[in-house]
Amino acid sequence: MNGFVILDKSEGMTSFRASSFLRRIYGEKKTGHTGTLDPMATGVLPVALGRATRFIDFLPVTDKGYDARFRFGITTDTLDITGNVLSETDAHVTFDELTAVLPRFRGDIMQTPPMFSAISVDGKRLYELARKGVEVEREKRAVTVHELEAEDCGNGEFRLRVMCSKGTYVRSLIDDIGRELGVGACMTALRRTYANGFSLADAHTEEALKELAPGGVLPVDAPFVCFPAVSLSRLQTVRFKNGGELFTSRLGGDLSPSVYRVYSDENVFLGLGEVAADETELLRVRRVI
Repeated sequence: MNGFVILDKSEGMTSFRASSFLRRIYGEKKTGHTGTLDPMATGVLPVALGRATRFIDFLPVTDKGYDARFRFGITTDTLDITGNVLSETDAHVTFDELTAVLPRFRGDIMQTPPMFSAISVDGKRLYELARKGVEVEREKRAVTVHELEAEDCGNGEFRLRVMCSKGTYVRSLIDDIGRELGVGACMTALRRTYANGFSLADAHTEEALKELAPGGVLPVDAPFVCFPAVSLSRLQTVRFKNGGELFTSRLGGDLSPSVYRVYSDENVFLGLGEVAADETELLRVRRVI
């Protein structure tokens, strides 16, 4: 079984457990998730099956979408509700006060990664240090928040809808908003709505996949539709499979530098090829069969 499954991950499940779950229901030895999603988070988690695992490193970098809930007046060591409470106050922030500061967090911003994260510093994961009670200096990172909208959910809870660049931490964003308003803030729930070009509309819950299996698998080339396609002749198909280079002038014209989806003379996806800058050959970088 080769391809990608878009899982609507449930709360409490780790990304590793998600991969194991799909390995069991599809009877596939090799699976791999395309990026860690915190256990408390739900939503879009693409998982590769079989030979599709070879292509994880080539997934195009795309923005990610999130739907988060949070409360003012609470801070924790993890920046979310699962952590140890560091401070708690009776904060009163109006919706107008919240929306007034949001423009400061849209666009290109600098963000300090949380201690409870998988980022490495001097060869050690930050979360490993944090669990020992050690806090180290972290360099701010440039991230982009394309969309940031708020909603008042009542009972002191607010909602943020976020579309942001890869590497953005929504709980850090919430923490920074709380600091900006001088009352602190803590994320109470997180749902990923978009990742690797897939949305919740493409995703299936664990229960749904139990019913769908062995269906519910997208083809290996599904995440790569953003790359242009190249169709080969029969002889070119053989050469590409064997790792030989193909002159771009013989592929229907000069191809610009890019990664390409490569298809056989029978329209079977063979893998990915690349034309490097200032080169005239299509080189195979990953193959399916």
